[in-house]
Amino acid sequence: MAVKIRLKRMGAKKAPFYRVVVADARSPRDGRFIDEIGYYNPLTDPATVKIDEEKALKWLGNGAQASDVVRKLFRETGILQKVHEQKYGKK
Repeated sequence: MAVKIRLKRMGAKKAPFYRVVVADARSPRDGRFIDEIGYYNPLTDPATVKIDEEKALKWLGNGAQASDVVRKLFRETGILQKVHEQKYGKK
């Protein structure tokens, strides 16, 4: 089973709010998911990003693939740096 970390769209029309979820790659965008690890609100200035770092590291360590937007959010919050340090050691 391919597992992806991606965004699930919530909120009203013209007012998006996203949850960062871990889901099977075959499930629909707003359908079933395995675990919720955070949220992202692009409408605030600056954008609000809250991700449970422990859960994100666990899922990435288990082989889950992050979508492009989620990878960008992980880079901004420093989670990708921690994954790299765990895998290759500090430089």
